[in-house]
Amino acid sequence: MPVCPFDFVNDGKKHNICLIGGGGKTTVMYELAAAWAACGRRVLVLTSTHILQPADGSFAADVPAVQDLWQQGRYAVIGTPELLTGKLTAPPQFLYEVMQPQADVILCEADGSKHHPCKAPAAHEPVLLPDSDIVLAVAAMDALGHSLAQACQRPQPAAELLGCSLDSVIDEQMLAALLLSEQGARKNVGARAYYIVLNKCDLIKAAQQEEMRWLLVSAGMDERRIWLRERGE
Repeated sequence: MPVCPFDFVNDGKKHNICLIGGGGKTTVMYELAAAWAACGRRVLVLTSTHILQPADGSFAADVPAVQDLWQQGRYAVIGTPELLTGKLTAPPQFLYEVMQPQADVILCEADGSKHHPCKAPAAHEPVLLPDSDIVLAVAAMDALGHSLAQACQRPQPAAELLGCSLDSVIDEQMLAALLLSEQGARKNVGARAYYIVLNKCDLIKAAQQEEMRWLLVSAGMDERRIWLRERGE
């Protein structure tokens, strides 16, 4: 995987990764899943909330279907179909318990953003898997220059966290604060390793990218755990 810079990508270890935040979680999740599967790893994809049911044949309803996809060198998506919405919710517990020990990598979308580039969690969010070891927070850089009311999922908790109004325009400091706060993207992370994906960096100036990086690093974030990702990577 030549694009993603994170150390866990090529370490050969088993990982259980929860993706949270906004601005492209699902895209990043499936990108990583496809890359790992192409390397011969058995990848299990699921949600603890809701995701769209994939249309590419990667949904697996039972154990034989998961194993068949793995034998084809593909990732397997498990979940419980919702007939009215076409979405998947969390998989049956027995299916997860059977497949979890067999998977090399598990990727779980652990909260929703309704396509907003950034978010603040509600009281019940995120829904992290208890056995996860990595949390990957995603935020899209096109949030910059828009108000909290426009660009943030759950803007009221975000405004309270940041000490500002719903009409406040999101700047680099506000976005960094949402990503670094334990009432924001770091909520319930605990001892898990924490990584940040700044998505859609091609939509902003290089100086803004460096400002975001500097704010995160100066607050103690390891620079090697920050991915400045462009669309199409």
